[in-house]
Amino acid sequence: MARIGFIGLGTMGSAMARRLVDAGHDVHVWNRSPDAVAELVAVGAVAAGSPGEALATGLSFSMLADDDAVEAVLTKDGVAQARGIHVCMASISPAEADLLESRFAEIGVGYLAAPVLGRPAVAAAGKLNILTAGEDAAIDAVMPFLEELGARVWRLGARPRQANVVKVAVNYNIIHAIQALGESIAMTERHGIDPSEFHELLVSTLFDGVVYRGYGRQIVDGSYVPPGFLMALGFKDLRLAEEVAAEAGLALPTAPALHRVYEIALADDELRRFDWGGAAEVTRRDLFPTPQEETP
Repeated sequence: MARIGFIGLGTMGSAMARRLVDAGHDVHVWNRSPDAVAELVAVGAVAAGSPGEALATGLSFSMLADDDAVEAVLTKDGVAQARGIHVCMASISPAEADLLESRFAEIGVGYLAAPVLGRPAVAAAGKLNILTAGEDAAIDAVMPFLEELGARVWRLGARPRQANVVKVAVNYNIIHAIQALGESIAMTERHGIDPSEFHELLVSTLFDGVVYRGYGRQIVDGSYVPPGFLMALGFKDLRLAEEVAAEAGLALPTAPALHRVYEIALADDELRRFDWGGAAEVTRRDLFPTPQEETP
């Protein structure tokens, strides 16, 4: 049994912390809202009085929403009590990963990035794909715990930011898949084709896979609520892709159109509350302006 700290108990973080509790570890949990802490304490976790208490365990994990949440919690003063190794599992920018790496290094604490692929149900089952990067010795030390959380751990480089670059790139692919599904489903259903049958054709022939099956079914059924991943978080990941590409001097020809799709979705009172798969509704509902409509 290990003593572990866990910071950030949203739907993903709670599922992951629960896995560690169920594995028999002494898990000290902290969250900005107390309800999630109470739920985990009820199944055997220990409430940490502050992020610093969780970080002081010697091995700590965090699963926070974005760069802003990370900066609000893992401040320079906030990490002063940290010991051992910290593993950041959030989908943050590579630039933020650089800041955290430096911040922890200043106090002699190892830092790993380990963003994940998978939704809360996948996390609860311990079937995540975990993208990790950092010093080999630190990865080796935390590998048993990562293997309790995931079906596979991908080692992606010596710099933590490299795992975050890969996560951004994966999510950029998902954004494209959602848009492609939305456009092709809209195209065929406008010509009288049953969207469910068209989706079954896609996944039974050339486009089998988790993203096409899951998001395609979501789009066919219009089942975007409750959201598994908020529209605003999808837009955050799209902007991260734009930033990562710009940092490398790389042009992304499709990004401006996708950016406009998310702007339209988030300006709509209904769509903004949808799962990010609901971005497909911008096309299906004719909300994306034609070139003629955009001409002044």
